[in-house]
Amino acid sequence: MNQQSVHNPDRYMIDLRQIISQGKKRIGILVGAGAPVSVRVDEQGKLADDGSPLIPDVAALTKFVLEQLEEGDKAVIEKLLPELDSEPNIETILTQIRRLSQAIGSAQVHGIDGQGYHDIAGTVCEKIGERVATILPEEQNPYTELVSWIGGTQREHPVEIFTPNYDLLLEEAFERAQLPYFDGFSGSHKPFFDPTTVTENSLPARWSRLWKIHGSLGWEIENNTVIRTGERKATHLIYPDHLKYDQISRQPYSALFERLREFLTTPDSLLLCTGFSFFDAHISAVIDEALAANTHTAVLAFQFKKLEDEPYAVKIATRRPNMSVYGNDGAVISGISGRWKVGDPPSDEWIRIRETFWDASKNDGSGAFVLGDFARLTRFFAQSHATDFSSRQVEVIDVEEQSDDEVDDVKP
Repeated sequence: MNQQSVHNPDRYMIDLRQIISQGKKRIGILVGAGAPVSVRVDEQGKLADDGSPLIPDVAALTKFVLEQLEEGDKAVIEKLLPELDSEPNIETILTQIRRLSQAIGSAQVHGIDGQGYHDIAGTVCEKIGERVATILPEEQNPYTELVSWIGGTQREHPVEIFTPNYDLLLEEAFERAQLPYFDGFSGSHKPFFDPTTVTENSLPARWSRLWKIHGSLGWEIENNTVIRTGERKATHLIYPDHLKYDQISRQPYSALFERLREFLTTPDSLLLCTGFSFFDAHISAVIDEALAANTHTAVLAFQFKKLEDEPYAVKIATRRPNMSVYGNDGAVISGISGRWKVGDPPSDEWIRIRETFWDASKNDGSGAFVLGDFARLTRFFAQSHATDFSSRQVEVIDVEEQSDDEVDDVKP
């Protein structure tokens, strides 16, 4: 008999609403490249449902950068592509260019010497900066709603945001709301990166932490120090690419990744992942290792696609029961993969709340979990204070189907 598990999304969303509406839990948020894709804008930068992504995903960004290069530089990169992974993106391309710039010196590869590759790397960074330097829309948007949720609760622990994104959208959202945050830099004229303060946790809990683990627009190296210029240029994008950087270049990467590892190995922590595909091996490895070392930490990955299209996240969740993956059509919970199936609503009020995470019209009428969309997830966060729903107040009717292909819901 072929048995397939099912999961009832209501029970997990009741618990999640309770956690995020209070300020007791140690919460971290991993915001990936898929987040700004969910924000659609028109040519004037105004929000528009039928507009283009505020910032494209990695694949589209790669295409944009390559199209913007001069023919000579583009021809060199096209020769490098067969040497890379089957799905090279702009970061893996830049990594290879930087490797060559440091390794070959005056020798030539594909007709270019080390200095030539160094120049191409600078051009690639400039083109990345041009595309990701987008300004946050003035209207209420997912980023402002996320920050509104963060600032709307008295917290025992600061919210820590980890992001590989280079853009300044989160910084703009915090500053518009006049909510304090710390990103590892100190000073006012030319703030400098201080790895010592990244490891400490002495600031008040109302100060959110914002960790740009792949670097950021406006980061430069000056006088052997990484500084933040306040500009939107991308001359020095620093991220882990296995290069033999000098100590200064390694310093932000190592300190910020160690901060992610420390957060995950702190007992009773919860990391919420959004817009992140888990394709980045550096970040996924830290999460995987930390989950194995600390069973008292949980990771919830909100994925936009169906489970079968999220292999990297599913791979970790199937062997780490303290990581759950919530996909469009199903979930991996406690290491068990199953499709979503809602039960009877516990109350009339819950019907309205269910609409914030469930779209009954999707997937040919079988319904779809929609919090894999960054915009829907931030709205869910922002609305978590609207009604005080706790698991003690509501009894969820479990889905119980005993047939050839279904068994009871798997409890976390």
